Amino acid sequence: MSKAEQSTKLDLERIIFIGRTFDEYLDMFSLSEVELHGKKILDCPAGACSFTAIGNKTGLDVTACDIAYYHSSEALKTKGLQDIEHAMEHMEKAKNNYKWDYFNDIEGLKKHRLSALNDCTNDMCKSSEHYIPVTLPTLPFNNAEFDIILSAHFLFMYADRLNYQFHIETLNELLRVTKEEIRIFPLVDLEGKRYEHLDKIINFLAENGCTVEEIKVPYEFQTNANSMLKIIKG
Repeated sequence: MSKAEQSTKLDLERIIFIGRTFDEYLDMFSLSEVELHGKKILDCPAGACSFTAIGNKTGLDVTACDIAYYHSSEALKTKGLQDIEHAMEHMEKAKNNYKWDYFNDIEGLKKHRLSALNDCTNDMCKSSEHYIPVTLPTLPFNNAEFDIILSAHFLFMYADRLNYQFHIETLNELLRVTKEEIRIFPLVDLEGKRYEHLDKIINFLAENGCTVEEIKVPYEFQTNANSMLKIIKG
């Protein structure tokens, strides 16, 4: 990667640093803490989510990776606070595209997002070894290094800027570094429409020996974003 390419990829202004809480993760991926104990878990890409921070505190073994982690935790916290403010302003205009039973209102949503950001950036200061900078579709991990990979609000969601080939390359890399399974949430794009190439992706995975299942989950904030893809490695 040239210096010009690297600065473009790592430009903090181009990164949206917003995350979900530990409890949101359990609901988004239809998981319990009990199921995760004893597993080596990768959150990819993890952004400002608190799943790694809280998970490791409760005895889980979680690693987070994201392009954002090339930046310092201080810079990311500042960016995250700005991004949350911006997102809340947008939410006021677009709140009819969301379901509010999980957060009740915009103030409740903001509390969740601030909680995740604070837990994440505080943990980055104390346990930086758990936060690995990566530039997908390449990962710096060994083959079958993790038991389970969780991937939220990235693949499929950004169908307008991540092409089919990028999805395939990223999935192949996730399959390389997992021993058992991958879970991806949600299965819709930013407009709430099912990812247009999802059936093609499922066929590709099945042809490569994976067992693939679409599963409804007990979490829906963006309308129609209430299913995940569970991929069991063949």
